Amino acid sequence: AKLDKLGFKNMCEYIYDICKMTVEETELLPHTNAGNFSYDDMKKLKEFNISMGMMLESSSERLMSTIAHEKSPGKDPKIRLETIENAGKLNIAYTTGILIGIGETKEEIADSLLKIKELCDKYGHIQEVIIQNFTVSPGIEMENYEEPSLLDMVRTVAAAQLLFDEDVSVQVPPNLNYETSQIFLLCGTDDWGGVSPLSEDYVNPSSPWPTLERLEKLTNDAGYELKERLAIYEKYINEKYIENPDLLEKTKRAQEEIE
Repeated sequence: AKLDKLGFKNMCEYIYDICKMTVEETELLPHTNAGNFSYDDMKKLKEFNISMGMMLESSSERLMSTIAHEKSPGKDPKIRLETIENAGKLNIAYTTGILIGIGETKEEIADSLLKIKELCDKYGHIQEVIIQNFTVSPGIEMENYEEPSLLDMVRTVAAAQLLFDEDVSVQVPPNLNYETSQIFLLCGTDDWGGVSPLSEDYVNPSSPWPTLERLEKLTNDAGYELKERLAIYEKYINEKYIENPDLLEKTKRAQEEIE
């Protein structure tokens, strides 16, 4: 109803309009992460997005009948994998990942990573894989669930690092692992993900992002250098992945500014 009042037929039209306005009126570079989309919707959104993303969470259809996903039909792995594949068919640089600690087995974790790897090998569009740990919040239906252990996370990160090529980054959200995030640098992660000094993490509002100063210290102390990046990795900044010439030129300028 609210979209109707604003003059849009569906969410895709609304997002397209916002991204178009953002590109034409600002220097910002849109990255859309808004769930499942059809092939045609993603083709439309590509015009004003430098990249897109959505967590697979899990390839396990079994979880659709558990407390984790039973009320979330959009998390059906068949639908999510189709969306990720649509991005590949359309040459959209894409970020995805899995969620650990929602009742999955080790075998299901492995299968989830392998499903992503299969699409990555087929299309070459997966730029980053996130290994995200489930965290308990008061009042949610899963508030009594046990969070994944540090060993669970280290094991999964190491497996992902071994599975994916060097040009596919592995990320663990630092705000969800405030005290332990540095450990993951030593077992396979090479990216901190999006960190904003201007806004909170609206998905996890109780877990604020670490400051850039803290991230730099964590990175340096582990023997690495913190570098800024765009929402699209440099290897994808070309006509194949950004067909809009104005958006491509703007993205190239932004990349030059951070080098």
